[in-house]
Amino acid sequence: MNRPYVLFLNVLIIATCGLIYELLAGTVASYVLGDSVTHFSLVIGLYLSALGVGSWLSKYIEAGLASKFVEVELGVALLGGFSAPALFFAFAHLKYFQVVLFLLVFAVGVLVGLEIPLLMRILKDDLEFKDLISKILSFDYLGALFASILFPIVLVPRLGLIRTSLLFGLLNALVGLWATYLLEPRIGGVILLRLRAGLVIVLLVIGLIKANSLTSLAEEQFYIDNIIYARTTPYQRIVVTQGKNSFSLFLNEHLQFSSADEYRYHEALVHPAIAVHGSPSRVMILGGGDGLALREVLKYSSVKEVVLVDLDPGMTSLSAKLPLLAKLNGDAYSDPRVRVVNQDAMIWLEQANDGRFDIAIVDFPDPSSFSLGKLYTTRFYKLLKARLTDNAAVAVQATSPLFARTAYWCIVRTLEAAGFFVRPYQTAVPSFGVWGFVLGKLQPFDIPTSLQLELKYLDEETLKTMFVFPRDMQAVEVEVNRLDNQILVRYYESEWRKWEN
Repeated sequence: MNRPYVLFLNVLIIATCGLIYELLAGTVASYVLGDSVTHFSLVIGLYLSALGVGSWLSKYIEAGLASKFVEVELGVALLGGFSAPALFFAFAHLKYFQVVLFLLVFAVGVLVGLEIPLLMRILKDDLEFKDLISKILSFDYLGALFASILFPIVLVPRLGLIRTSLLFGLLNALVGLWATYLLEPRIGGVILLRLRAGLVIVLLVIGLIKANSLTSLAEEQFYIDNIIYARTTPYQRIVVTQGKNSFSLFLNEHLQFSSADEYRYHEALVHPAIAVHGSPSRVMILGGGDGLALREVLKYSSVKEVVLVDLDPGMTSLSAKLPLLAKLNGDAYSDPRVRVVNQDAMIWLEQANDGRFDIAIVDFPDPSSFSLGKLYTTRFYKLLKARLTDNAAVAVQATSPLFARTAYWCIVRTLEAAGFFVRPYQTAVPSFGVWGFVLGKLQPFDIPTSLQLELKYLDEETLKTMFVFPRDMQAVEVEVNRLDNQILVRYYESEWRKWEN
């Protein structure tokens, strides 16, 4: 066996594992803390600086290079492998979460930074310096490419975060064990080192076997009620919990609805837009993969077609896997008037050639990250406007005008800047508190005063009061949210952070 070239394979695995741990940390941080750009940037910056610290520290290792290399591999295996479970357990204690996150990222980065310099010193007598450098770095960068492709396409949707973490920890441990054979002549006390490697492998294998239990145990600390469904899709973490009298849906740890009072939210979202239009035929719903806004739209006999655009097939197929949800949304997805499109809503608006719509119901999650914030920009609303009939009405969920007052009015002013005439409104949803919406049309209009249907929550008196704002929720000066500034995400993060602490 050509030992140097076999060790280069180790470099490939090491580089892949290192970047996987970095991506895991960034993903978990964005799930818990939002603002994915900020936290990915911090994680990447800290990790790269830690690599430099590790490389610098490697010069102080003078003897037993092969043994130290194996020990570092085992350290990376343990820290990196159990990093995702540790971060999941930190979910329940958010004030410590960032401390745990950054310590883990830094520690893993330092250990990974030690690996390559040690391996280069081990191999320096086997190859010319220029060949050694070119091959080590080539395999290092190739491993990074493998990780960046595998992580979003295969690992997260197929394995989830905890299994991915443990699997790559196991790979690191196997590399360490393999190295005890490849470098055996240079290792003293090789039997003891192999026993340690075996112990690390056993711990990681047990972790893999118990991955579901670890995930459930970690998430149960975060949720009050029992978890009845959990899945990580390529786009988000979906969790459904069930209490004594209701069930709730969470996306990336953020509550989307409770079955106890969701009807208040969805009646307020859908019916004012239909009331101000009169008799819509074609309706688009952007977001709303749970099918609850769809349920409300389908109550109107004038509606002939509904196109629901939601990025995540995991959400639009959830009713088929969760009878509780299918019952709650009235089995809306089985209605022949419904067509589902699993695509980014902005891309669909740019590319679709489906004619124009009478109603647009925009039911995206709150703008807690830049990937969501783009769906609240002037660019997005101008694309939406181009898909509407002259008399069309638009309803947008717009976060809380009480808890996130600046963010709410930023959405209102952004719709205005995109060319809509708007009527802001709000209502109380016990699970959320006071919640805000925006009603828009392409020409001036009066607030709706009558409804076509008898509903569970909304009546004509309630409808009128929704358009009245108390003094503590009235308009404030804000900037418009544009694609190149995403000021809305910053408004949203700063305001909600005050209520979380």
